[in-house]
Amino acid sequence: MFGDFFRKQLERIFEPADIVIGGTRPWDIRVNNPIVYRRTITEANMGLGETYMAGYWDCDALDEFFFRLLSSKADEKVCSAAMLIGRYAGAFFNFQQPSRAFTVGEKHYNTGNDMFEAMLDKRMIYSCGYWKDATSLDEAQEAKLHLVFRKLMLQPGMHILDIGCGWGGAAKFAAEHYGVTVTGSTVSSEQAELARKYCSGFPVTIELMDYRNQKGAFDRIYSIGMFEHVGYKNYHTYFETVRRCLKKGGLTLLHTIGGNLPCTSVDPWISRYIFPNSMIPCASQITRAYENLFTLEDWHVFSWDYALTLKAWNDNFEMNWPSLQSRYSEEFRRMWRYYLLSCSGAFRARFIHLWQVLLSRNGLMEKTNIPR
Repeated sequence: MFGDFFRKQLERIFEPADIVIGGTRPWDIRVNNPIVYRRTITEANMGLGETYMAGYWDCDALDEFFFRLLSSKADEKVCSAAMLIGRYAGAFFNFQQPSRAFTVGEKHYNTGNDMFEAMLDKRMIYSCGYWKDATSLDEAQEAKLHLVFRKLMLQPGMHILDIGCGWGGAAKFAAEHYGVTVTGSTVSSEQAELARKYCSGFPVTIELMDYRNQKGAFDRIYSIGMFEHVGYKNYHTYFETVRRCLKKGGLTLLHTIGGNLPCTSVDPWISRYIFPNSMIPCASQITRAYENLFTLEDWHVFSWDYALTLKAWNDNFEMNWPSLQSRYSEEFRRMWRYYLLSCSGAFRARFIHLWQVLLSRNGLMEKTNIPR
C-alpha cells in the first residue's frame, strides 16, 4: 500500500518534467527496486543518489533527467530531514574552519591520481573549460587558462599566487607561457606530490597549506574552482587574505560555481560522497564579502560551458573505466557518474552557474578591454 502511495507521489513530481517511470525515452527511469519510491520522497537527493549507486534504478541520459527535473523546480517539492538539518547546522556552525580545512582534500582530491588522470585533460585541470572556440576538452581548458591570464594582464617577471592549485596545471601553464613565477597552494597531499613532479624545472613552488596561512606579496592572485570549499562564514576572510597578499595595483580573479540564492549548506548527497563541507556562493554573498576591499572590474558568466565540461569528463571516465575497475568498485563508478551527470544537468538548467569575477585592489584607472 505504502509503495503505491510513494510511487504516485514520485510520478506527480516527475510529471511537469515529462519524466515517466518505466518509459522508453533516454531521460525516463527504470526502477529495479521499489524502495526507490519511498527513499526519494522521504530523503530527496540522498535517497535518489544512494539508490542509484546501489543499482536500484537506471537512466540512459542522467544529465537530461536532471536538466528536466531541476528545470521543473522538482527540488522545491521534496525536502528531507537531512536537508533541513544541514541548513540550520550550516547557519550556526563553521564547517570550513581551519581545523577542517584538509577534509575535502583527504576525501575527494586524494581519491586517486590515476582516476583523475583518466578523466581530465592532459594538464589535469579540474574546473570548467571555455568552449567558445574549442572542439575538445584539451582545447577548452587551454582556452580557459589563456582567458584567466589575459584578464589578469600577466607580464614576465611577475610573482603569482594560485590558491587551490590542484595538480599544478594552471601554475605550470602560466610559468611556461607568460614568464611568471608561481606559488601554488592545495589542501590535498596527493595533488601536492603530483604537482611538484609536474612543475619540476619551472619557477613554480607548491605548498600544502590552508589559504588562511598564506604569506608573501604577489602581483596577481587567482583561484580556480577553490572558492566552493571556503564556506559563507569565511568569504570575507578569504578576500581579506587575498588583499593582504596582493600588492598595490594588483588584480585577483575568482573562478567559481555560483548559485541563485544565498546558501548556508550543501546538498547532503554531495556532502557525504563527493565534496564534504562544500558550499556554493550566491552573487550577493560574494559582493558583500569583498566590499571595501576590492573594486569589481568584470563579472563573466559561462555556465553552459560547465555542462559540456562535465559531459566530457564523464565520457573520459567511462571510456577509461576498463583500466580503473580493478581498483574501484562498481558502486564507485555509479556514484561518480551520478555526480558528473547530475551536475551537468544542473548547469544546463541554470540551477547553478559558472562565474569569473575580476577584482582590482585599487581600481583600474585606464580604459581596459576585458578579454572574452
